[in-house]
Amino acid sequence: MDTSRARPSRLLAPIAVLACSVLLLGGCSDAGSGTGRGSGSAREGDTAQAAAQSAANDLQADYERVIKDVLPSVVQIQAGDSLGSGIVYDDKGHVVTNAHVVGNSKSFRVTTARDEGALGAKLVSSYPEQDLAVIKLDKVPDGMKAARFADSAKVEVGQIVLAMGSPLGLSSSVTQGIVSAIGRTVTEGGSGGGTGATIANMVQTSAAINPGNSGGALVNLDGQVIGIPTLAATDPGLGDSAAPGIGFAIPASMVTTVAGQIVKDGKVTDSGRAALGITARTVVDDSYRPAGVAVVEVSDGGAADKAGLRPGDVIVRLGDTDITTITSLSEALASMRPGDRTKVTYTRDGDERTAEVTLGEQ
Repeated sequence: MDTSRARPSRLLAPIAVLACSVLLLGGCSDAGSGTGRGSGSAREGDTAQAAAQSAANDLQADYERVIKDVLPSVVQIQAGDSLGSGIVYDDKGHVVTNAHVVGNSKSFRVTTARDEGALGAKLVSSYPEQDLAVIKLDKVPDGMKAARFADSAKVEVGQIVLAMGSPLGLSSSVTQGIVSAIGRTVTEGGSGGGTGATIANMVQTSAAINPGNSGGALVNLDGQVIGIPTLAATDPGLGDSAAPGIGFAIPASMVTTVAGQIVKDGKVTDSGRAALGITARTVVDDSYRPAGVAVVEVSDGGAADKAGLRPGDVIVRLGDTDITTITSLSEALASMRPGDRTKVTYTRDGDERTAEVTLGEQ
């Protein structure tokens, strides 16, 4: 905690010193010219230095206030041999986290920021399609408070954010950055415990996201959770190692929608995710390049069934989006809603065909 609080001071102090040095240098030059402006420039330099120092102190105070307010709502979750993070969702002991954090476990050990010793918890429900899950503490400790979640529509690029969690098992760790982009559609890997989910409208951040941060909190300076850090981008050119400064968080509004249903009904009852109602696989052309998605099975009464698709058809376009892989189809569907009408272009026996489809719900 002390280290994270000291960091803003170290980052901002050199800026104040630099501003002072530049302004004082200008003042010395004016004084030497005999214009009588030297003392005025020096006073301007003093004013700029004081303003910069005041701004640095205000920002540091904001960091400290947010950390003190939110960190008690962020917990560490041990699921088998793996560690992740979670956010206290309500005063009844519900904790929301990532589905890939809970994995196949049904019971967990939870540690709070106060380090009161491990608390027992059990799985309520996991929803891998959105990489979210809710667990519930066996006993709610005194003083535990729920986090406040932001309206995702109000998140803007450039906002300062703090990521809180347990990276590499270091509980109650805090990193800082900004919102780098919004509205990203990201597909997780299916290896290493990943769910393989395709998630729309994710928040991209420059705050460091490391193993163990998953399920924690990405927080604005109003002390509101704007998202759940879920994964960091990887660079195939660097052996799939994490790309520095590119992390993604599930937006708060999506978190509260899914978690709210799980808390209320014990499961997700309205996913809000569009579906074609097929089982499919990627196919390749003669050059072994991905060339479309072959329909393996069609769900009776589903969107594809009603549109006339059948096993063996190869989908090559959905609306205006070219489809070459299962991932590209998932990403196209992630940008749509159940009930949306669109065109699906496919090949059957070498002939290209088009059908109108009303998307179902996943």
